[in-house]
Amino acid sequence: MKPAVFHSEAEAEFRAAIHYYDEQRSGLGAEFQEVIEQAVAQIVEMPQAFPPHGDQGLRMYVVRRFPYTIFYLELGDLIWIAAVAHQRRRPGYWAHRRP
Repeated sequence: MKPAVFHSEAEAEFRAAIHYYDEQRSGLGAEFQEVIEQAVAQIVEMPQAFPPHGDQGLRMYVVRRFPYTIFYLELGDLIWIAAVAHQRRRPGYWAHRRP
């Protein structure tokens, strides 16, 4: 399996969301983190199983329970996570990111 590598901004938005959910309810941030980590594990295990997004080779994993989508690109030796994007905030804000 190829390792998953987060774009630095994707990592930052992931951490910010954990913090946000922890402020909403104690332990909710940890639940969010677990859901995202499980999603990334599925992506790493079966990167071609999730639908394409656009024409740049990106794919998307729609997270259950939380309103987030993980956008990623399978490269030769790794899975590059472009964004952990909230589904209702600034669509496409992350599109300029490159591996």
